[in-house]
Amino acid sequence: MTAPLLEARHVTKVFGGGLFDRQRVVALEDFSLVLRDDPPAFTAVVGESGSGKTTLARLLLGVIGPTQGQVLYRGKDLRALSRAEWRTFRREVQAIFQDPYEVYNPFYKVDHVLETPIAKFGLARTRAEARALIEEALQAVGLRPEETLGRYPHQLSGGQRQRVMVARALLLKPRLIIADEPVSMVDASLRATILESLRALHQQYHIAFLYITHDLTTAYQVCQDIIVLYRGRVVEVGEVEPVVQTPEHPYTRLLIDSIPLPDPDRPWRAAGEPAPLARQADPLKGCRFADRCPFTHAPCLASPPPLYQTHPRRAVACYLYQQAPVLPPEQVGAVLANGPVAGPPPAAG
Repeated sequence: MTAPLLEARHVTKVFGGGLFDRQRVVALEDFSLVLRDDPPAFTAVVGESGSGKTTLARLLLGVIGPTQGQVLYRGKDLRALSRAEWRTFRREVQAIFQDPYEVYNPFYKVDHVLETPIAKFGLARTRAEARALIEEALQAVGLRPEETLGRYPHQLSGGQRQRVMVARALLLKPRLIIADEPVSMVDASLRATILESLRALHQQYHIAFLYITHDLTTAYQVCQDIIVLYRGRVVEVGEVEPVVQTPEHPYTRLLIDSIPLPDPDRPWRAAGEPAPLARQADPLKGCRFADRCPFTHAPCLASPPPLYQTHPRRAVACYLYQQAPVLPPEQVGAVLANGPVAGPPPAAG
């Protein structure tokens, strides 16, 4: 079997705790995920600020290394890649970041961010070929080259700048794009346009996407699968529609209930009050959500719950479902759209 494009195996990332920094922060803990490019999937990672989403993106891109575990590209640890393999990785795995303005040099026209990857990776032999590639990429994301090229970043809207960055990623014909909050800093009217561009690239160019966001609404609109993170741990994973429509984990329910309804006469649903035992919870010892959960009971205080597979395409880390079979972290891909399915989960024994 061919090695997956990108894989995280039992990845943990800890910040601090060194000689001069006694404060230890576990940003991501025992995270496993397989990202294949055949077939390519559109997967969302969702969670509030501080859940570990951006840390995950930086680990998968090789910007930082894991404290424990491995990130593998085509079956090889990123830390062991040769220069040639690293170059191929950089071409096949691209990123789109939250704030497109930070990527631009204000002294250069936007043409510069498109010409640089063409020159670096030798994508064109002549200036005419380079221009044709740039125009094709801009048109693919809904921009008119004659209205985009030759301008400085401040002369474009936030949505246009972000779409230029999508076009830049597309130039390299990547197998995977990691999009970290790509629409959080653009106007609401432009979000749908950018998200539709991403979905079109997924369908037309067969590019896999890992869409990182705090916004369940946009994740629901464009993704096939969803992974919900809370304080660095996976709490729920599965197909996006059942997870959003009928959330099983109390934290996922809280995220869903926080979405305002388009009815001024219906107030937001208040989160349930934490259970009495929640006051005794230590998130570093037991369930990370125990101090906020209305269902906290004794097992939640003792140790973090494993993932229980409640459906062939769904798993949840909550002791409310402990009668279901345990899903090991390295098998999370089995419940995703591009993972194998071997019938219903076995009965709990």
